[in-house]
Amino acid sequence: MSSEDILPGNETPFDEAAREAVDLGNRLMDANPEADPWEVASGLLSGAVHFWLHSRQPCGDPNCESCLSVSDAQSRLMALLDECKAEAEASFYYHSPTDSNAGHA
Repeated sequence: MSSEDILPGNETPFDEAAREAVDLGNRLMDANPEADPWEVASGLLSGAVHFWLHSRQPCGDPNCESCLSVSDAQSRLMALLDECKAEAEASFYYHSPTDSNAGHA
């Protein structure tokens, strides 16, 4: 996997976090060639999910408009799933030539 599309120096914090996650996954795979890539990826995802949920904790003010969309666990989960879906669909890796429903001419 490559993070070359994001040029250091022109990064937003979002870009930097995404690049660092990709770089970490690559470093872990390089350091552990026998590791299962799915296990490494799932570990990265688990950490990202925990951090994302922690960052979306409501402030405690029941009238806070900023926290309304994440005011309970179910709404936080739905926001997380929506964001994950959008990121997956925007990914270069979303479709694969080896997908079971890929056309072959």
